Amino acid sequence: MNSIPSIALAFFVTMPCLAQADDYDVVVYGGTSGGVAAAVQAARMGKQVVLIEPGKHLGGLSSGGLGATDIGNKGAIGGIAREFYQRVGRHYGQDEAWKFEPHVAEAAMDELAATPGVTVVRGQRLDLAKGVQKHGRRIVSIVMVGGPSYTGRVYIDASYEGDLMAKAGVSYHVGREANSVYDETLNGVQLGSTKHQFKKPVDPYVIPGDPSSGLLPGIHDGSPGKHGEGDRRVQAYNFRMCLTDDPANRLPFPKPPGYDPLRYELLRRYIEAGVFDALGSNLPMPNRKTDTNNNGAFSSDNIGMNYDYPDGDYATREKIFQEHVEYQQGMMWFLANDPRLPEKVRREVNRWGLCKDEFRDQGGWPHQLYIREARRMISDCVMTQHHCQGRQVAEHPVGLAAYGMDSHNTQRWVKDGHAINEGDVQVHGFTPYPIAYGAIVPKQAECENLLAPVCLSASHIAYGSIRMEPVFMVLGQSAATAACLAIDADVPVQEIDMPKLRERLLADRQVLTWPVP
Repeated sequence: MNSIPSIALAFFVTMPCLAQADDYDVVVYGGTSGGVAAAVQAARMGKQVVLIEPGKHLGGLSSGGLGATDIGNKGAIGGIAREFYQRVGRHYGQDEAWKFEPHVAEAAMDELAATPGVTVVRGQRLDLAKGVQKHGRRIVSIVMVGGPSYTGRVYIDASYEGDLMAKAGVSYHVGREANSVYDETLNGVQLGSTKHQFKKPVDPYVIPGDPSSGLLPGIHDGSPGKHGEGDRRVQAYNFRMCLTDDPANRLPFPKPPGYDPLRYELLRRYIEAGVFDALGSNLPMPNRKTDTNNNGAFSSDNIGMNYDYPDGDYATREKIFQEHVEYQQGMMWFLANDPRLPEKVRREVNRWGLCKDEFRDQGGWPHQLYIREARRMISDCVMTQHHCQGRQVAEHPVGLAAYGMDSHNTQRWVKDGHAINEGDVQVHGFTPYPIAYGAIVPKQAECENLLAPVCLSASHIAYGSIRMEPVFMVLGQSAATAACLAIDADVPVQEIDMPKLRERLLADRQVLTWPVP
């Protein structure tokens, strides 16, 4: 099986130009899980909604391979998010399911999006040059590549990238803030990272022991920065592969174009040193499938190759996307076929393969890159480490976060003649905590009719806790509720009646306080 050159950011479908803008009450950009929840909620509140997805598939990462839900605490998840897991559960004859196959999740997302009042538009992406038309503090229309445009009274950016938010002139941050910005301890450069770190010393040079030969691919020769200082580095992306060991459903791993075994020489040396844990997070899903994530020092995370993604144009993002496809496909090909590897490693890897019945339009490869973090809004309220750990309590909660502060590595460098990773933070052990309404709305001076439930206002390390799919669905529903209240009262989203918002959220089974009354 050859590689899958058709895989891309799914931004290649361009619709014909419309004669005039299509008009809706609520315009949702981004068919992620949060976008689907937002569209459904707005329609249930009697509004006409358009859900615009740049690609072909709804659900984002929830239907893109992440079947092992990052729950934190199930009791913190209510509303449409809980309804989604119940829909998936019914497929398996259960009350609810938190582990599932990608195609089952996508079917559930499609069912939700079929709610009357929701118009789903696929294959349209925001024009990054002229895509947001504003009058004063309000967005009046958004324009897609090729000309289609949409008007609404309130807009919701539910994308992972935050393009609508950024092009609307809203303040945002990319990368890691210094610890000093919000008086945190887990932000910025983290030189003490021990998780997903090399357990044995591995030589980083092309010719072992010879710095003049140059560094192996994926390692930089500069300083990692000082502990706690900010930088523009972004935590690593990967694909959550759905694998199977069922011979009847198994596809061999593809060999990507331009495959170069030198790219995996560091991994080979690590295995030679006695450590093979690259597939250590091969989590079982129904029907002999997996959700396979990054694990260990050298795995599916393509460390250091995504810094230009958040602010990149579509060509830049496509290049980065393909780079990640080729890196991860190449790693799996290497592990399955390189004769220099121990036979037991190759035998174990070859037990697995891509699934014939998943991601059928892409030969079994996921359509969604795991964009763990991109742009993050800077609003009047910024969620920080202090909120996560209970030292500060958010006002006007619109949902709960329940997962630990989880940030993946951002760089690989050389220390004392050996390769070392930097950036991974895994801090757990705190209870579910509220997310403020102020964190999903921009500063009023910047935009009065936009909400951003995915690229919300949070520091890097707080976002590492909040950035889970159930939470995006919760916040998407809450954002849509606020949008509808703003429309009904004819006020900016920053000026809605907060008691009414809380009343409606509770009526719609959102969980706003912990412990639950």
